[in-house]
Amino acid sequence: MVEIIENYFNKSNTFIRYILVGVFNTIIGISIMFLLLELFRFSYGISTFIGNSIGATVSYFFNRNFTFKSNVENKKGIILFIFVILGSYLIAYPIGYHLLFERLFQTNVFGKELSILLSVCLYTIINYLGQRYVTFRR
Repeated sequence: MVEIIENYFNKSNTFIRYILVGVFNTIIGISIMFLLLELFRFSYGISTFIGNSIGATVSYFFNRNFTFKSNVENKKGIILFIFVILGSYLIAYPIGYHLLFERLFQTNVFGKELSILLSVCLYTIINYLGQRYVTFRR
């Protein structure tokens, strides 16, 4: 069984590992957000900023070491990682809003929500490709 799992997560399955890391860092980030917001009574902005920052930090190190098994130097890797995240965001979410919401879902009761969900999918794909071929390329 262990051999099957190891084979499943071989070098060619970086997208699956990327999704697993994404789930993991999202759980960590959201947990920290709620902890800061509810227990420590930090503001929404501070809570989400710190939670997202910690989630992104976890994402960087797990993607570097587990997903892509990269030896990129941290100084260079972190800069590229941030660049790819921002680029992915600036591509995916405007497309989601302007193309999906304004043109397809505007009359739908859950139009913005559908646009966000589809934008998240687009963001995930763009970010994965950017991290694989820009940040953590071999």
